[in-house]
Amino acid sequence: MDLLKILAICGSGMILVVVIELIRRGRLKERYALLWLFACVALLVFSLFRRLLDTVSLFLGILYPPSFLFLLAFSFLLLITLHFSTVISTLSEQNKKLTQEIALLRQEMQESKNRDG
Repeated sequence: MDLLKILAICGSGMILVVVIELIRRGRLKERYALLWLFACVALLVFSLFRRLLDTVSLFLGILYPPSFLFLLAFSFLLLITLHFSTVISTLSEQNKKLTQEIALLRQEMQESKNRDG
């Protein structure tokens, strides 16, 4: 086994362990972790089975197999960005609604103080 393959396997494995540890400690929620787990497993599989990488890339018409890895990485980052954009949009809408509710509650409290005082 050559040094590059050993480094690829160790690197993929370490990233997988870090993601699992972040999930276990509650620092990464499961719904966000699925894409990371998928990417880690894909990297590990392609690191372990180089011929699979060659076969899949040739099947897709990609003549240089490492280019397929860049395509996968770009697709993964695009999916993560899209996912986080939807999460941010949802949180932004929730934040706006909460701000409006707080303003209404403050107004009610002020009106209640004015009536009682």
